[in-house]
Amino acid sequence: MAHRHRTPNRTPPFLSITPMNKSQNPFRNIDEYHASCSADVRKMLEQLRSAILQAAPKATETISYNMPSFRHKKALVYYAAHKEHIGFYPTPGPIKQFAKELQPYKTSKGAIQFPLNKALPLGLIKKIVRFRLAEVNGVSPSQKKT
Repeated sequence: MAHRHRTPNRTPPFLSITPMNKSQNPFRNIDEYHASCSADVRKMLEQLRSAILQAAPKATETISYNMPSFRHKKALVYYAAHKEHIGFYPTPGPIKQFAKELQPYKTSKGAIQFPLNKALPLGLIKKIVRFRLAEVNGVSPSQKKT
């Protein structure tokens, strides 16, 4: 019996989303990504971007998996605009850590959905990013300053 050659999907399971850019042309930077969205969504994305950079001022902005990504040594967080929500992808650790505070939102192993018709929880987002920064730096939550 012949086996078909399958190319492995290199996208981590928590990033299996479809970005707003449906074309095959990748975004070159975060500004270009934001510009592809409506004004209302763009405003929310800029608030999210600002909160991330306030919590991790040394983070590097990039595009990864055709969506905004922030790195410090390695990936910290990603986000993407969808039809009815903004997907925020901080990896599984923060979602477990902040499960109680995230109860109002739809979550999965590595993703949080922030509805477009509600204000972003910017304080919580900053806490999640600081937690991710501590994870990346190898500092346990009990060791990090709040």
